[in-house]
Amino acid sequence: MSNRISNGSTPPGILPRTEGPLDLQLLRTFLAVHRSGSFTAAAQLLRLSQPTVTTQIRSLERRLGLELFERLPRGVAPTPDANDLAVRVSGPLDTLETVAYGDGADPGSVPTAPLRLAGPAELLCERVLPLLAPLVSDGRLRLRVRTGLADDLLEELRAGRHDLALSTIRPRGRTLLAEPLMDEEFVLVAAPVWAERIGLSRVRRQGCAALCEVPLVAYADDLPIARRYWRHVFGARLTRSAELTVPDLRSVTAAVAHGAGMTVLPRYLCERELLDGSLVALLEPEDPPFNTVYLARRPGAADNPHLDLVRSRLAVAARSW
Repeated sequence: MSNRISNGSTPPGILPRTEGPLDLQLLRTFLAVHRSGSFTAAAQLLRLSQPTVTTQIRSLERRLGLELFERLPRGVAPTPDANDLAVRVSGPLDTLETVAYGDGADPGSVPTAPLRLAGPAELLCERVLPLLAPLVSDGRLRLRVRTGLADDLLEELRAGRHDLALSTIRPRGRTLLAEPLMDEEFVLVAAPVWAERIGLSRVRRQGCAALCEVPLVAYADDLPIARRYWRHVFGARLTRSAELTVPDLRSVTAAVAHGAGMTVLPRYLCERELLDGSLVALLEPEDPPFNTVYLARRPGAADNPHLDLVRSRLAVAARSW
């Protein structure tokens, strides 16, 4: 009789029925792969050869009748069945490790995998990594960080390549959970030389008409932040193109602070420059545009103890961001 079990035949909360008891080593290897995201990393954690890890995962998949991992060019992505299995077995296996070895190091134990965190480079640099650095230094946190565009990072999160993602886009559908983390306010800024040349009172009176002679600096040719600011604050469509584009808002900030022109930035990113006078807000509208940043994760992906630690730290700190 075949060992394979069709998907959906198992009642929620229990493992699929197999012929004979499952070898706990198979589950421990599975958990190491799920937490590390690759067979190679799991082999290093478990001090096994990669072929042994591959064989054990294939054996577990045959026993359960489930496909657990999608093979990627770099590493693997857990399937929904794998995420469900990890939720069910991680607690008991971690408890067994603690009972068996206490606080001592076990050569065959499954160490806590690094938390895989993704988000915009600027927000990670200015806010998130300074907040989490002390947790790394005292040994309470291991991190693997990836930067990129929100759409790309959310797709990678769905595929299991990240544990948490900071996103300026609210994920659609039910494949991801998202909680609002902070609102980033946008501000129109330029160097003092441009503020003096234009005159701030003129900007207040004439709006965007006073800005025609100022070069525009942006991080993308389609000017998403500036177009939104023009529409929200000036009630006008931005039809001009940028004189300078660079795909990093920190570089945009530096260029504008050195006199390249004007730009629209998240306030958190230019707070220091506004305080020291190297940048000037050209306008302070009563209702500035803002964008919500979300903290996204996969449902049930809570087997990494670092996840709750980072989520709670971010939630508390973001109240003052």
